[in-house]
Amino acid sequence: MAARFAVLADNHVRQSIVEALRRAGWDVVRSVDLFGERNEDEELLAWAAANNRVFATCDKRIHKIADRWLTEGRRFRMVYWWLGRYREMTDGEMVESFEAIAAKPDAFAYPIEYIKPQR
Repeated sequence: MAARFAVLADNHVRQSIVEALRRAGWDVVRSVDLFGERNEDEELLAWAAANNRVFATCDKRIHKIADRWLTEGRRFRMVYWWLGRYREMTDGEMVESFEAIAAKPDAFAYPIEYIKPQR
């Protein structure tokens, strides 16, 4: 089995994907369950980093924050996908993508792992 990682999913992640990951044995918490609908993107990324969770999102604003954190040398891990590609993928394909990242021996050598359709 791959070395799974704990995930914080932001409100841009479809609930059906969160449920599919959980059914597959992943430890996933949703930001909306922890912090409600109104929350600050940077605080979410900081919470994930402080709690050893990988932040999962397709939010461009958070990606910009992550880029800034990279230049500042701040530590975090993120799984990111571009919104247009996200719409092309099924929930099962998203779970497979997470499994593929977990199976990589060098996962998160660069703090952001990108998901894209296999087709």
